[in-house]
Amino acid sequence: MDTLKIIVLVLDLISAVLLTAIILIQSGKSAGLSGAIAGASDSFMAKGGSKTLDAKLAKATKWIGLAFVILTLMTVILVSATAK
Repeated sequence: MDTLKIIVLVLDLISAVLLTAIILIQSGKSAGLSGAIAGASDSFMAKGGSKTLDAKLAKATKWIGLAFVILTLMTVILVSATAK
């Protein structure tokens, strides 16, 4: 049981670090107030710029985030089961 708990904790830590890194790599979804006034974020050229990389990063964020949530719940279950 202790080995399983350590494996889940290590995987949880790795997923947390990966999730943080992927979120920091992503570009912002809006250009803020200046983009709203100038309309730069709604132009055709701005939408097609690096769409593939942003789409892949967004998909990776969703999957790694899901893995992080599941691993965290497994960690809580394993720790509470061994505490009783």
